[in-house]
Amino acid sequence: MNDSTAAQPAPRPILEVWCELQCPDCRTALTDLRALRARYGDRLELRLRHFPLEKHKHAFAAAQAAEEAAVQGQGWPYAEAVLERIAELDAEGERFLVRLAGEMGLDAEEFDTALIDGRHILIVDADQAEGKAIGVTGTPTYVVDGRRLDGGKSQEGLRERVEEIADRLLAAS
Repeated sequence: MNDSTAAQPAPRPILEVWCELQCPDCRTALTDLRALRARYGDRLELRLRHFPLEKHKHAFAAAQAAEEAAVQGQGWPYAEAVLERIAELDAEGERFLVRLAGEMGLDAEEFDTALIDGRHILIVDADQAEGKAIGVTGTPTYVVDGRRLDGGKSQEGLRERVEEIADRLLAAS
């Protein structure tokens, strides 16, 4: 049998989470994201997209650090840890980001170097530009199946709306 004629598995739905790692609303959204992860497991892909806001002075560095964590295989766990400890990020900035990496068993020295050499700046800039292009104005904002759901004003009912869309997509595949 030719491999090209074999049935390909249906692509899993993707939930893009436009997030800012110094944003209290994004920290609140962690409860919903964890519930979605528990409900769908690997059937729903969560993608962290960066949308640092100017009002938070350490958000851009935090986004770069999250990209370094992704390179080291711990993108979401690191992002969640930063969000859970926003007060420390507010107080310490990049020192906290590097220290947290070490606490998580990541290569903290590499984090420090990445923040100095800016190797992840283009990824963060590209996310931010794409977010602006699709109408993201605040965080968190979710995009699933091409539909933008704004969580910056309220998280009320958002998880249910994401579940409705994800359930429909999974049923169709």
